[in-house]
Amino acid sequence: MKVKVGSQNPVKIKATKNVLEKIYTKIQVEGVKVDPGVPSQPIGLEQTIKGAINRARRAYQDCDLSIGIESGLLEAPYTLTGYIDLQWCATYNGKTITLGVSAGFEYPPKVIKEVLEEGKEVGDIMDKITGIQNLGEKTGAIYHLTKGLLDRTENTEQCILMAMIPRLNPKLYKIG
Repeated sequence: MKVKVGSQNPVKIKATKNVLEKIYTKIQVEGVKVDPGVPSQPIGLEQTIKGAINRARRAYQDCDLSIGIESGLLEAPYTLTGYIDLQWCATYNGKTITLGVSAGFEYPPKVIKEVLEEGKEVGDIMDKITGIQNLGEKTGAIYHLTKGLLDRTENTEQCILMAMIPRLNPKLYKIG
């Protein structure tokens, strides 16, 4: 099976390969640069899911399945900052889109404040806090915030697997 990931981020490519190797016997995964068609720091459910879908649709070329992954901040009542970061995955086979989401977490209040008030991206802020350049292409903020208990690859694998559920159960979901 040939799979294209709508990103050149090594974490997204590795997570896709890790999950799909457990499902398919022969798998070839390639990352391609695409325009997600949403702001570089998506805020809200609509922007985040749209970014994932756009990435999957725009990566679908000369392959059997494409994957789009987008992280975004979603409003969440009763949280410390008012926002939770969730990573959404869209899969596309040329006909059907399926969606899945990762476990969510809160960024420190300083991060949310800079995103909302100064228009900065979470990744840039977390790079500065941790002193690690391109953190999102490595272990991710989640690794730093969980003190090494969960890394970005594992968090990304969650949303990919959740998006694959209808493909693992096509009769239950009535998809082809």
